[in-house]
Amino acid sequence: MDISVVVPLFNEDESLPELTAWIDQVMTDHHFSYEIVLVDDGSTDKSWEVIEALRLQNPAIKGIKFRRNYGKSAALNVGFEATQGDVVITMDADLQDSPDEIPELYRRIKEEKLDLISGWKKKRYDPITKTVPTKLFNAATRKMSGIELNDFNCGLKAYRSDVIKTIEVYGEMHRYIPVIAKWAGFNKISEQVVEHRARKYGTTKFGFSRFINGFLDLLSIFFVGKFGKRPMHFFGSLGVLSFFLGIIMSLYTLIEKQYLIWNGLAYRDVTQQPLFYLSLVAIVVGSQMFLAGFIAELLSRNAPERNQYLIEKRV
Repeated sequence: MDISVVVPLFNEDESLPELTAWIDQVMTDHHFSYEIVLVDDGSTDKSWEVIEALRLQNPAIKGIKFRRNYGKSAALNVGFEATQGDVVITMDADLQDSPDEIPELYRRIKEEKLDLISGWKKKRYDPITKTVPTKLFNAATRKMSGIELNDFNCGLKAYRSDVIKTIEVYGEMHRYIPVIAKWAGFNKISEQVVEHRARKYGTTKFGFSRFINGFLDLLSIFFVGKFGKRPMHFFGSLGVLSFFLGIIMSLYTLIEKQYLIWNGLAYRDVTQQPLFYLSLVAIVVGSQMFLAGFIAELLSRNAPERNQYLIEKRV
């Protein structure tokens, strides 16, 4: 099969018939073999009834329904597991992504041997309250990940099948799939300017809280990707640094007191100096961080995936 189109959705019953008909028209015009995987993320409208009806009209349509709303990441992860196509396209169900972009995305994945292409909605129809925070998070993600993309959160993306069968998307990590793919060893990542259409039906499902959650998810990906198999390098380094900093500060207070005594100058007791208590805090925190790293290292060494590595080829 050439292409699998994965569409996560929540309360999008009005847009589904138009979207699936549009995808079918594009696939037919370009002679692609395809499937459409519609993942209903616990919709409370008639989305599932619409999916069942569409399935009867077009056998290429597959439907998956969650019992409750788990989020876009869960919907994508389950959709990825169900795909059979050589190239996997993801898009939102609100008709703001254009299926007309699919042929070019497919061509680039195949001809340029890319692992992932992320859409870039260069001209957006979103309010400023959404576009400004998005630009800030894209800039922060570029800085932390080293991936030069302008729009990490664009729902329209194309993947080589190996990519989505290797990575795991959970929590709210769908915003950072390119980062997850890079940490998994897929470095051939590019972007493509795509059309952003004004929403035709319904209302947006995302609130301001997604930006806070997105930043925390980025930190989580960065930490797990860099230190997931060697947590002692992170906690141990900070712990040793804090411990010895505390030792140096405490020695300084003791030496200072002895110096003042030997020279007959006025002095304060060590316990009357704030630096002494700061040094104690640094020693305690350093010890705790070192122990945290030690425990994390034990857990990592006993994890079932401790020696699982991605092998690209064998000869």
